[in-house]
Amino acid sequence: MASVDLLAQLEAGTCHEAFVPLRDVFLDNFARRSEVGGAVAVYVDGACLVDLWAGRVVRDQKPSGPWQADTIIRMMSINKAMTALCAHRLADQGLLDYDAPVARYWPDFAQAGKGAITVRQLMSGLAALVYPDEVPAGSAYDWDRVVEGLARQAPNWPPGTRGAYHSSTYGHLVGELVRRVSGRRPSQVFAEEIGRPFGIDYHFRVAPGDRARVSEVLSNPGSTTYSAIARGGETKLGRAWRILPDLDPAARDRPEALGVEMPSGFGRGNARAIGKLFAILGEGGRWEGRTLVSERAIRAMSTLAWDNVCPLTDRSYRYGMGMFLNTPGLVPMGPNPAAFGHPGAGGAIGFCDPRARLAFSYCTAFMCEGAGVGERCEALIRAAFEGLSRFRGGRA
Repeated sequence: MASVDLLAQLEAGTCHEAFVPLRDVFLDNFARRSEVGGAVAVYVDGACLVDLWAGRVVRDQKPSGPWQADTIIRMMSINKAMTALCAHRLADQGLLDYDAPVARYWPDFAQAGKGAITVRQLMSGLAALVYPDEVPAGSAYDWDRVVEGLARQAPNWPPGTRGAYHSSTYGHLVGELVRRVSGRRPSQVFAEEIGRPFGIDYHFRVAPGDRARVSEVLSNPGSTTYSAIARGGETKLGRAWRILPDLDPAARDRPEALGVEMPSGFGRGNARAIGKLFAILGEGGRWEGRTLVSERAIRAMSTLAWDNVCPLTDRSYRYGMGMFLNTPGLVPMGPNPAAFGHPGAGGAIGFCDPRARLAFSYCTAFMCEGAGVGERCEALIRAAFEGLSRFRGGRA
């Protein structure tokens, strides 16, 4: 296989002079931190100052041709944040009340003692529905079977008493709420109201014409999340993800999965797209005369709802309404505790720091080790804030 000219790829991108050391870190990730292929983007004051890509895409679970400017890749659980944004838009439109019972919009949800759970609790990970035991095993690709099972599901502990990351269920729980209110699944709401109007190259389902530019994700046996899922029912995450039809990580990128709407983790985009989206949120929700979401919605998603050890993952998180708040060590987002965004298993992330007016995103073709975003992503985030200080003339 011919080598890829990393420097030529980087020269094809965008990098403001203040962020040249970040470009060097990105290159160093290939030399010292096992990067295969990926992209990184930084927006400051709403302007894209870094848009870099390099390395190889993955085909058939092997490094293949060069990463292109328009390559898209599965960014894992960032899809949950995109689903939450669809719900926040509906709230802005007066179609969804954060403090109303979910059952007002989805009557079947009231089963098994869930009648008092509010939209706010559902979107904030306070509904205690992390184990979809009533959903038939292997049915994650069947929307109706999943949501019918979740409607029957009893809470795993008293709702509202503990926050938890709803790893396998969040997308369908909030996604069905979106569908009940709007008559459209999140993929359609996102494409029609966010993706196309704001130029966000992110897709819940990949259309046939876009599939040639999709990179697979190369799995890493050192990933804490994926190793737990692969062990099935002997782990808590395995119990939560028993709804997958195939526990092989490579199955998520097979052709039959590209057109599936699985809103807890199958969406595909890239750093440029997710960085732009978080830049819009960091600028108050408006972009070129259009409003993506209101400042009220941004306050809702970025206000701390819970800060505790998650009962599903046994990891300490800080969480709002569909977004993580800065959680050093696992979901780092720079020096501001109020920065918010969303990670994806294996190292992908998108976030904004509204105070610094910086947005950042990274995606990778090779999952990191451990439970956080990994050393490649962490190094790039540090370099982004160092670059911001240089850009501001020594002021971060």
